[in-house]
Amino acid sequence: MAKIYYEQDADLGLLKDKTIAIIGYGIQGRGQALCLKDSGLRVVVSEMEGTANFQQAQKDGFVPVPAADAARAGDIIQILTQDHVQAKVYAEAIKPNLKKGKALCFSHGFNIRFKQIKPPKNVDVFMVAPKGPGALVRRMFEEGKGVPSLVAIFQDATGDALKIALAYAKGIGATKAGVIETTFDEETETDLFGEQAVLCGGVTELIKAGFDTLVDAGYQPEIAYFEVLHELKLITDLIQETGISGMRRRVSNTACYGDLTRGPMIITEKTRKVMQKILKEIKSGKFAREWIKENEAGRPNFDKLLRQGDEHRIEKVGQQLREMMPWMKK
Repeated sequence: MAKIYYEQDADLGLLKDKTIAIIGYGIQGRGQALCLKDSGLRVVVSEMEGTANFQQAQKDGFVPVPAADAARAGDIIQILTQDHVQAKVYAEAIKPNLKKGKALCFSHGFNIRFKQIKPPKNVDVFMVAPKGPGALVRRMFEEGKGVPSLVAIFQDATGDALKIALAYAKGIGATKAGVIETTFDEETETDLFGEQAVLCGGVTELIKAGFDTLVDAGYQPEIAYFEVLHELKLITDLIQETGISGMRRRVSNTACYGDLTRGPMIITEKTRKVMQKILKEIKSGKFAREWIKENEAGRPNFDKLLRQGDEHRIEKVGQQLREMMPWMKK
């Protein structure tokens, strides 16, 4: 069983005399920075001038500074830019400003796991990874609650890396919900696998295949859209709230029987072997090398595939139907 830490396991006082630098004021950066600030901690924010995120940081009461300045000031440097730019930001702005006893913090282990960032041995390196978007982290914090998070230690130079990491987790409200101990390898590999095989890759291909099957059989695209895409949220909400078993007991018996008897016809032994292949490519670093090269080349395949996805017929009918449901827009 995993080790789980709660409020009593973390001492926020360990951070009272430290400056936390948040590099990247996107959704996660904003959520974490505001929570840390409201926890009484000293926070400096870095964002590119002229961007919407820079303006948002100003509206939130921060004075955004260049990444190098933030890294110079920070005792704890939390890197929350996108994965594919972290190594460049680290090399140009953070590495020159690392000193003995400082700490690098991540919310995803990609660049450490695949050695795009190689920290010096005299700094702590840890991860605090909320299992939810930054907006949810912020909202739960404001409600006096928290979002469950992961904590991992890659390098313990000071001997206090775990204590500092847990204090950071408490600063964003995570210890109210529970902080699960993991490793950089486990977090990165399971995160990439979940995205590719289930949450993004698996689900989107399943939706399109279901839609194409119905439309090619002569059913109206609008009806197909509702059945295979729109109603998916109803099922995933039930699964999130009550588990798979709970969902099965909250849908019709007809739906439940179809689930139990036909689901294994879709996810076959062949599908499971493909999943094993995907996981193997993640663990070996093959996917990471492919993604890094894709970015270095200017993303030609990424952009082509994204455009192809945009052109699928489900997107046109979906846009029209969503206009009928304005309540879905925030």
